[in-house]
Amino acid sequence: MSQPMTPAAVHKQYDEAMTAFRRQIADPAARVAFGREADGFLRECACGVWQTDQGMSPLHVEYYNAIYSKGNPVPTALYWELAATVDGYQGFVLPNFFRRLVKADLEQGRSQSRRFVDTFTLMLLLFAAVDGKVSEAEAGFVNACADSLSAYCDTAGVGGGKSGLDVREFVAKRRDGKPVKTGKPEDEAVSPAPAMAEPPKQEEAPAEPEPSLDELLAELEGLCGLDKVKEDVKGLINLVKVRKLRKEAGLPVPPMSLHLVFMGNPGTGKTTVARLLAKIYHAVGVLSKGQLVEVDRSGLVAGFVGQTALKTQEAVDKALGGVLFIDEAYALANQDNANDFGREAIEVLLKGMEDHRDDLIVIVAGYTDLMGDFIHANPGLESRFNKYFYFEDYDGGQLAEIFRSVCKKNGYALDEETDKAAAEAFQVMYERRDENFGNARDVRNVFEAAVARQANRVAAMEAPQKEDLMALTVVDLDLEDDDKKENSEKAEG
Repeated sequence: MSQPMTPAAVHKQYDEAMTAFRRQIADPAARVAFGREADGFLRECACGVWQTDQGMSPLHVEYYNAIYSKGNPVPTALYWELAATVDGYQGFVLPNFFRRLVKADLEQGRSQSRRFVDTFTLMLLLFAAVDGKVSEAEAGFVNACADSLSAYCDTAGVGGGKSGLDVREFVAKRRDGKPVKTGKPEDEAVSPAPAMAEPPKQEEAPAEPEPSLDELLAELEGLCGLDKVKEDVKGLINLVKVRKLRKEAGLPVPPMSLHLVFMGNPGTGKTTVARLLAKIYHAVGVLSKGQLVEVDRSGLVAGFVGQTALKTQEAVDKALGGVLFIDEAYALANQDNANDFGREAIEVLLKGMEDHRDDLIVIVAGYTDLMGDFIHANPGLESRFNKYFYFEDYDGGQLAEIFRSVCKKNGYALDEETDKAAAEAFQVMYERRDENFGNARDVRNVFEAAVARQANRVAAMEAPQKEDLMALTVVDLDLEDDDKKENSEKAEG
């Protein structure tokens, strides 16, 4: 059996192939649909390939998490999640973006959908070779999927014929010349699957430079509110810089924990700041990668003895070189149940923090009162988490500013009357906040509800103009209805 490609190499080859193909799509709508949907479709098909050739390994998880194109979300599946997804694969479904490709081909007299079949086939063979070979069963699955795509092109009348790519050439052979079906021992395979031929390279986009420290600090400074947090982050950066200078000068550097506790209510920007901090730590040389891996109790704790340790270790391994962000971390410390598996997760976390002290930062986050209980639940937590960032609730003016920012980012405009009405409403929201107050999350809910009302209003217009499509009005905010509803509730009370 040949050595399988590294996940990094798989991601590079996948990203290059998909990026090159996306650039060739002439139709804008088809290009956007491809960029948005293709990664998810290829991941689904990878699960189909792996379902045909029984047996999962941690390398399958790394391959799965490598299937993404530049600019799209990075998958963060854990072993148990992927195993369940592979086991539950329901079969090949023609993707919507491919229908758009075919439609565009028919309108423009092109055959890009035919070329996608080749790219698709090579990618699936790449995923099949996770164990260093392509079995007969895997090749059969890849062929069936490619045939489905080709058949759709045939039915629609797209020019060109079926791909000349012969999947059988990639199937591993045994010593007797017969194809390896599934699960054969390594010593039987003498003609492993050849390395995947890279699709013809188009001109490569220049590598996107990593943001500088100044750019990251400017992004932090651009966040609404969070004045104390910004000050704390800058102090932390200065501390790291000076420690680095002392080390370079041969001076003693006392031990220091960079793990953090984020305390505050939901929607106050904790995850956003954690993501920025991961990049900042990377920019100043503390972390080798700077990625953020976000989990909660469900991402660390399993329901059976022994599984929690494995699940938590997977999360730690995935976060190496970056930040492991544990939201609602207090849920791991169940004071009412001494046998709760959350305690096992904490022990694995502590060991991971000790073993990888030079290339792993853990940030735990949650409500202020509950986080104190969590830190005191284990002496090891108290010694490692000694830096606390407090995220205050956004006030009315900051909520209004966040609302304006969300509107602008999504292409909506507020006139003076609507802006004033929104600001007043958010001030009332802040003054009446209770334990369920969601801060920026509540702002997002207000925005989404306003957009839905605006859509109903604009849809009733005979010929809406661009300005109509962009405008959010007082009517869309529906503030009067909210006041009436509140007064009615008070009257009933």
